[in-house]
Amino acid sequence: MRTERETRTVFEKGAPGRRAFVCPELDVPARDGLLSERFRRAEPPRLPELSEPEIVRHYVNLSKRNFDLDSGFYPLGSCTMKHNPRLHERVAALPGHARLHPLQDPARAQGALELMWNLERALSEIAGLPHVSLQPSAGSHGELAGVLLTRAYHEDRGERRTKVLTPDTAHGTNPATVTMAGLEVVKVGTNADGGVDLDDLRAKADEDTACLMLTNPNTLGIFDANIEEIARIVLGIFDANIEEIARIVHGVGATLYYDGANLNAVMGVTRPGDMGFDIVHFNLHKTFTQPHGGGGPGSGPIAVSDRIEPYLMVPRVVRADDGTFDLDTDRPKTIGRLRGFQGNYGTFVRSYAYIRSLGAEGLKDASQVAVLNANYLLARLRALGVADRLPLAYGKLCMHEFVLSGAPMKRELQIKTLDLAKRLLDYGFHPPTVYFPLLVDEALLVEPTETETRETLDAFAEAVAEILREAESDPEIARNAPYSTPVRRLDEAAAAKRPVIRQPV
Repeated sequence: MRTERETRTVFEKGAPGRRAFVCPELDVPARDGLLSERFRRAEPPRLPELSEPEIVRHYVNLSKRNFDLDSGFYPLGSCTMKHNPRLHERVAALPGHARLHPLQDPARAQGALELMWNLERALSEIAGLPHVSLQPSAGSHGELAGVLLTRAYHEDRGERRTKVLTPDTAHGTNPATVTMAGLEVVKVGTNADGGVDLDDLRAKADEDTACLMLTNPNTLGIFDANIEEIARIVLGIFDANIEEIARIVHGVGATLYYDGANLNAVMGVTRPGDMGFDIVHFNLHKTFTQPHGGGGPGSGPIAVSDRIEPYLMVPRVVRADDGTFDLDTDRPKTIGRLRGFQGNYGTFVRSYAYIRSLGAEGLKDASQVAVLNANYLLARLRALGVADRLPLAYGKLCMHEFVLSGAPMKRELQIKTLDLAKRLLDYGFHPPTVYFPLLVDEALLVEPTETETRETLDAFAEAVAEILREAESDPEIARNAPYSTPVRRLDEAAAAKRPVIRQPV
């Protein structure tokens, strides 16, 4: 017998002829033949047939089975799951924003274009680079734009450069992006402190190198830097590398690309352009509070230096001498469009609202509190005796996130990082990122963000400590977790190898 808590697919519900909405009879003559016969179906699609209450209940019940940021702590490393202010939703829902058609005449969309122009100026200031395009729709899309711009820059100079250097701490999208752009990925190693191995970088940077893609701070929570002593105090961890990295890369004629996935650690504290980067991509959906985690929409704007600007995507938002705004496509060296229309406009509205709400000092405070929260949580875990089983992979302090290694835990308690992650669900916490970055054995990547309270961080640390104590006497509890979720532990390997992605009808 099926119960209401059992989730059948929407295709398994309803009955023939059932409808949520019935259109009224036409009060104008019917038109036919508008669509060519070869584009028309021979028979109607076999879609679910449900009433409106059935549809609402189906999706509301599914939503209750999810873990979301509004339900609890979500320390998913390298994803910056910070609170998304509700005020931003109200602003984005204003009819002038929400109902604006992408093909609207620019003369009648001046408010939207002005917002985009102002957002570009704000992102330019944050990045320390003069030119911005809002067009890319995600971080990886911004990466692709950056690599394509780099390729266009070198080709315009008559150079055939085929290699892109990426550290072994890079996000997985970096090498995927390089491959998609038709270039070769060359990995650069990590030194004992968690920064770029400069000797390896020198050995691999040559006249065939197009660019180095670098996340700073990197996924280990380490900042490669060599800037003023005040930044040393504020940022915590340094290995005095970034100026030397820039010198090496620029010395062979390559560009330096900044993956902005971890920008939440340094807003208002330091700027990628000042470090020597030529191209930066932002993740508006992470750093600037666009709700994310459900597949979109995202936004990955890029900022570039003067030498890269001629190749930026079109159309570009421009301001005339009389203060009006327009879209400009007259850019002879542009790489063209990377998507239809101007980007995910709703993310622009939310991000602009965030920047205007906080201002320059507020953004700086947000980054500093993000770093403070991460270091507080790390210290709290150490104080509870967790460090012996879950030691910090690199360094002594961190930036906005940190990586623990579960190798001692696995060896001594016979539970894996995955087991710990699953057991945390029973305590009401979303697990951190597991098994990434790949160079750390049994990795656990934790990012608390600036919007969490001290009480929440304490509760999370105590939950981790309790799970480890529990495993000392009965590791099977963690191995079989979770127990309180609507769906128990799945065979994730089978799901990856044999996914069911089609519904038989």
